[in-house]
Amino acid sequence: MPEFRLYNTLTRRVEPFAPADGHTVRMYTCGPTVYNPAHLGNFRTFLFEDLMRRTLKLAGWRVEQIMNLTDVDDKIIRKAAALGTTISHVTEPFTELFHQDRRYLRIEDAEGYPKATAHIPEMVALVERLIAKNVAYEAEDGSIYFAIDRFPNYGHLSQLDKRELRTGARVAQDEYAKENAQDFALWKAAKDEDEATGAAWDSPWGRGRPGWHLECSAMAMKYLGETFDLHAGGIDLIFPHHEDEIAQSEAATGKTFARCWCHGEFLLTDGAKMAKRVGNVANVVELREQGISGTVYRHFVFNAHYRKQLNLGEDSLEQSRAAVRRIGTFAKRLAEASGGTEALVAAASKAEHAFIEALFDDLNAPEALAALFTFITDANRELDTGGTDVAALDRARAAFRMIDGVLDLVPEQEADAELAAWVEERIEARNAARERRDFGAADAVRAELVARGVSIEDSAQGTRWKRL
Repeated sequence: MPEFRLYNTLTRRVEPFAPADGHTVRMYTCGPTVYNPAHLGNFRTFLFEDLMRRTLKLAGWRVEQIMNLTDVDDKIIRKAAALGTTISHVTEPFTELFHQDRRYLRIEDAEGYPKATAHIPEMVALVERLIAKNVAYEAEDGSIYFAIDRFPNYGHLSQLDKRELRTGARVAQDEYAKENAQDFALWKAAKDEDEATGAAWDSPWGRGRPGWHLECSAMAMKYLGETFDLHAGGIDLIFPHHEDEIAQSEAATGKTFARCWCHGEFLLTDGAKMAKRVGNVANVVELREQGISGTVYRHFVFNAHYRKQLNLGEDSLEQSRAAVRRIGTFAKRLAEASGGTEALVAAASKAEHAFIEALFDDLNAPEALAALFTFITDANRELDTGGTDVAALDRARAAFRMIDGVLDLVPEQEADAELAAWVEERIEARNAARERRDFGAADAVRAELVARGVSIEDSAQGTRWKRL
């Protein structure tokens, strides 16, 4: 395997990356604020993180991914107040919709989706540590602020000009512009609106609620430790969110918060950043209504490097629909073929090598896609010859499974056909192993099947299988 390399926002360089313990990548990714449907720009970020997660596993590492769900902040409280309800009544439906949407886009499950409101004690404890370290203070309004001038490294991630820091000035809102680099709120004294919407909790400083940045530090350290391997999110989170996470975390612990920071670029629509306030928002529900599959949007996103802006134009998804159709046709042909050639083996090896080289070089998805389509062209040419080498065909199928296991672009119907063909082939191999009384090999095949989500049951009529 080649060396795995990632662009680290902290150093502004592409660097070798490996988990600190050599085995498990502990990874924190900022999730959605669940007051509206997540838009396609949000999901561009979540898909880049899905690609990263799958590539890390391809490199042979385990992944422990935590993605927070922000279910209390200014926007949520305002919406709940306008509706005359509680924040949980606002956030619960959109939390469920987020999970539906990510499944539609085939985004793998993270190991944990902690909610901010379920971790108030951890946040209070972190604020107490910061007050004890004399980097946080209580203001006249009863809120607790982080003193940015008491953390010398403030601004390093975003490369903020220190002359732009407004020492001693405070900003209470959760989101603010770069020119407003001020002491930020860790804990906000409760207002009537907070109490009315269920967004206030007891604390040593009276009733209040956490600031937006506090939740990620508290939850990341709870689930991944005070120092973890990788923190990812959209480029718009570099400042203030991630800058403030570093400040409050490292000021509390005296340790490096995240060893590597990765950020994905914006999705544009007609050249403008997709954002709710601009009004150019498209979401996954609209994709469904237009009959655009999750695989089509995955292909569209992977057409651009995650650090390059991506424009959603009028015919972008149609081009991806045609590409996905071609992948599906090839998957079906490969599943139904009866043999291959030596040249097919060479094409498979070439594709695997090019695919891995591309993704291990800072997740170069466009080059990885190019490797896939080159393989499809080469493999189709060899299948046209009518070769009869079953081992060669198995080698090609294995290469295609590896590639699609990361990109996940085979449409549902063709994916089912490809899976069925593979399962039948593995059951035959298991039967052969049992006939020669090689029960270790037979058990290994069963384990392969279970790993792909397939259970088998032996009966007098033969071996039956089903999806778990």
